[in-house]
Amino acid sequence: MARRGAGEGSVFRRDSDGRWVARLVVEEGGRARRRTFYGKTRKEALEKLREAQRRVEDGGPVVDSSAPLSAFLVKWRATTLEAAELKPTTRENYATLCRRHLEPTLGHIALGKLTPADVEALVLAKRREGLSDATIRLIYTTLRRALDAAVRDGLVRRNVASAVSRPRVGHREAKVLTPLQAQQLLDAARGDRLFAFFAVAMGCGLRRGEGLALRWADVDLDEGLLRVGRTLSRTKDGLVFTEPKSARSRRTVPLPRQLVDELRRHRQRQLEERLLVASEWEDNDLVFPSRLGTPLDPRNALRAFQAAVTRAGLPMVGLHTLRHTCASLLLAQGVHPRVVMETLGHSGISITMDTYSHVMPQQQREAADHLAAALSW
Repeated sequence: MARRGAGEGSVFRRDSDGRWVARLVVEEGGRARRRTFYGKTRKEALEKLREAQRRVEDGGPVVDSSAPLSAFLVKWRATTLEAAELKPTTRENYATLCRRHLEPTLGHIALGKLTPADVEALVLAKRREGLSDATIRLIYTTLRRALDAAVRDGLVRRNVASAVSRPRVGHREAKVLTPLQAQQLLDAARGDRLFAFFAVAMGCGLRRGEGLALRWADVDLDEGLLRVGRTLSRTKDGLVFTEPKSARSRRTVPLPRQLVDELRRHRQRQLEERLLVASEWEDNDLVFPSRLGTPLDPRNALRAFQAAVTRAGLPMVGLHTLRHTCASLLLAQGVHPRVVMETLGHSGISITMDTYSHVMPQQQREAADHLAAALSW
């Protein structure tokens, strides 16, 4: 009998037990391997053979991997994820979500046995645990990204997570300070060595990491401009400077005149600090460094801010509230949403409109009044 080539199959009945056997020769790892399938009837064995042949034609594995999902995720974290072109903080977030939510819940299931129903059950379980919509979506995104790699590596034929709708994130209004509260906060923070940092964050809509990564080379006090080109993040390896959140996060923001004056005063105070520590100063050209010139830990910036919030007698909020307050105040002054989008570095105007929709009604009322004044009804 002639040797069968790769991709060819045969079906026969085994005399020993009467079961039908289907055999397929495939090329795996550069050599021919024989795969065997069984069925109670010829039709069942033939269907398994044809399914395997379709998989080969599509470039997929003959059979899905039987390795536990947890074992795959551990390897994925150490290889594919580590090599991915992602910010260090993003890689760490994905790895943490694997360890805390994916491996303990779905990890016992064989990679090839995972179903869309398993993914949906995971989403429902995390909702019952009370996790936020945003966290649940990130867990789903992590799993889907990992399974994309499993398909790429020929471990499974399809990504079952892609058959499940991405969990929705409900609309949440951004917390903002009223103009009175914003003034109270600035008054309470005045005199703090990070006062200029709080003022710039509120006046320019900067993210915490963007502000802490600013260099004096990024600030043009004569022209009144500030350039955002990087961000400071805490990772397992310590503080690192990374790329901004998105392409639009790289931006140039005009400085209000009062902030230009405040930054000049801040620079003078920084020079005095530098003289006090002398040779201990580490020159990184940072606008808002530690007392020794090194990058300021974001957690320390948050502690200083929350102390100012307490002194102002305001409800406890985070530093990101300053960014939201900037957008809210600009929109309340009638600034076009696209200008606000550019100032904050949003990737699209829909993000601006969705996030700050609650501060838009007054602008809509004014627009209707302008229309009424322009027409005779």
